[in-house]
Amino acid sequence: MFDVLTKKKLGDKVWLMEVYAPLVAGRAMPGQFLIVRCDADGERIPLTVCDYDRDAGKVTIVYQTVGAETERMSRLEEGDCFADIVGPLGNPSDLVDLPAEELKKKKILFIAGGVGTAPVYNQLKWLHDQGVSVDCIQGARTKDLLILEDEMKAVTANLYFATDDGSYGIHGNVCTALQQLWDEGIRYDLCVVIGPVIMMKFACQLTKKLGIPTVISMNTIMVDGTGMCGACRLLVGGEVKFACVDGPEFDGWEVDFDQALQRSRLYKTEEGRLMLKLQEGDTHSGHCGVCS
Repeated sequence: MFDVLTKKKLGDKVWLMEVYAPLVAGRAMPGQFLIVRCDADGERIPLTVCDYDRDAGKVTIVYQTVGAETERMSRLEEGDCFADIVGPLGNPSDLVDLPAEELKKKKILFIAGGVGTAPVYNQLKWLHDQGVSVDCIQGARTKDLLILEDEMKAVTANLYFATDDGSYGIHGNVCTALQQLWDEGIRYDLCVVIGPVIMMKFACQLTKKLGIPTVISMNTIMVDGTGMCGACRLLVGGEVKFACVDGPEFDGWEVDFDQALQRSRLYKTEEGRLMLKLQEGDTHSGHCGVCS
């Protein structure tokens, strides 16, 4: 059984859990995700891996309660267990395929927004263990919504905070912070952005203007997580991709964010799903039992 080993509240409606899942922990890599299910009747929830401990056989997940199923998850206590945990799924970050010596030559910036901080932390920790120093901008609406601050500080060379209300760090969003660093003469060879889709959209617009190649993660639009439902269908460089099986990471300059945002809104209603099926035809990939 997949026992909940530890449980911690990180902020308003945001929870961290360490769960015993030795097979997942033994193979997980930065950038991948897993699927959890509270019980036999529960929905399947895809969550990116925040951390893993191969020796202890445990994985760390961070999630926000946004619906009934994640609310049920938040009611699990230490000693309770999940019915299922499946993973690791998706493709690891491209960074894990590069030699450490090559990574050390690059000036890399991560941008984390909201609970997107969790998968960013996983990659930062892996790079830190390889001896690679990276910078990070962590953003939130207000100071109280920043999570994993101490953990992030331990694995970054420079950690910058940006809050919309100016309650902590730079006054403004992550784009404000990046522009400020750029104006101060700090340059980067690569940027990795993970967070809300709208945040990634504007971050990519800025990095393209500044000429910083950018990778983003579309884990936030996944529903089924196995390529069956078609919820995470998106256009990348004009080609149809699915975040769960082709990603979740993509070239941020190539992603059609407007299409992804519009599609996510339509997918929430039955009429919208029917319209998407009609518009997308054979590329719709509707095998979830709702659209088929």
